[in-house]
Amino acid sequence: MVLHGGALRLNLLVNSNHFYKFTSFVGVRSFSEKVLSKPETASASETTGDHLIYTQQHFALKESLRKIIDQEINPHVDQWEAEGKFPAHKVFKILGSAGFLGVNKPVEYGGLGLDFSYSVAVSEELGNIRCGGIPMAIGVQTDMTTPALARFGSAELKKEFLLPSVMGDKVACLGVSEVGAGSDVSSIRTKAVRKGDEYVINGGKMWTTNGTQADWMCLLANTSDGPPHRNKSLICLPMNLPGVHIARKIEKLGMWSSDTAEVFFDDVHVPCKNIIGQEGMGFTYQMLQFQEERLWAVANIVTMMDNIIQETIQYTGQRKIFKQPVLYHQSVHFRLAELQTEVELLRSLLHRATALYIKGNDVTKLASMAKLKGGRLAREVADTCLQYWGGMGFTNDVMVSRFYRDSRLMSIGAGADEVMLGIICKYMDTLPKK
Repeated sequence: MVLHGGALRLNLLVNSNHFYKFTSFVGVRSFSEKVLSKPETASASETTGDHLIYTQQHFALKESLRKIIDQEINPHVDQWEAEGKFPAHKVFKILGSAGFLGVNKPVEYGGLGLDFSYSVAVSEELGNIRCGGIPMAIGVQTDMTTPALARFGSAELKKEFLLPSVMGDKVACLGVSEVGAGSDVSSIRTKAVRKGDEYVINGGKMWTTNGTQADWMCLLANTSDGPPHRNKSLICLPMNLPGVHIARKIEKLGMWSSDTAEVFFDDVHVPCKNIIGQEGMGFTYQMLQFQEERLWAVANIVTMMDNIIQETIQYTGQRKIFKQPVLYHQSVHFRLAELQTEVELLRSLLHRATALYIKGNDVTKLASMAKLKGGRLAREVADTCLQYWGGMGFTNDVMVSRFYRDSRLMSIGAGADEVMLGIICKYMDTLPKK
């Protein structure tokens, strides 16, 4: 087996569900020494031993990622927010070299070969980044563009696109949404017509995260004129091909540091071998990707809500009104207690869904419920906490205002609230009969 990676890269050797050891390369102290040899304190036992899905290794992984966030990302967030873009190739290479872009991807393609619970742990930790745009861009790379490729793609495709994406050498974007076909994926109009051993692609994609910096796109396109749920395919499309046009970088309400593009395809020729899995199965593959995408998004925003509530507690404990701290008013501390309770309930739903998912269960209903609740609760937390910050909350100088802008996307992206409700109703068998 060939081991890939740089000085910080971690290689996790696992057998079934049993963790054996972490090893690190090129002069970095053995991770297994740090994780497995350290005496466990009472607090550590309470943290790891009683957790529904996390082990000591999950928490060690989170700790390592937090150091990268604190040293390599957060010091630059304000600058990247102001510039409207973060250096994706630089940041992804740092994360990829340390193993964080492929924790649940196959070892032979640069991943760590762990189960999806480790991806959830990573997403939770990425919630400590001081904006929403960068975690979202990372999530596109790890849990939106690559799950289907890792699961159904050919060995050749994985070597060309999955391996460099996991290593942080290539930036990926997802081409699903279009003007008039956002949450309604079955209505996309981009076509890939087969001519010989190539597909000729025409159409366009909208709201493409990482679109101005991406090296390749996981593209969903119509490859036949059959029924809308059986005529679509996922295709690995290099973004430097003739006929691929970045029409514009979209200015957004929030997620400022994440570049979002409108992309057009004008007679773009792609080899037929670039199709992921079977032709016509793209819609199904994309729906499977959505399970991981939605759980990942919930994990990320749960941490952000924790942080916003805690920062609000600290601020209202100092800010005085009517001769006492704002926090001392019963309506304030009671409301913050209610919000923290809601966050904990959402976290429990997330971890339950994750535990079922890694055992092979279909968690579409639970993932949809978590996504729905996450979007609505984020709006509630953002609005309530911003109110308690008073005039400061209406400035760009504090995190709560950034969260207010960024979190609004949670109820829109990756399936709007109304789509989540429709999915839940389908599983409840309460939809009107046709």
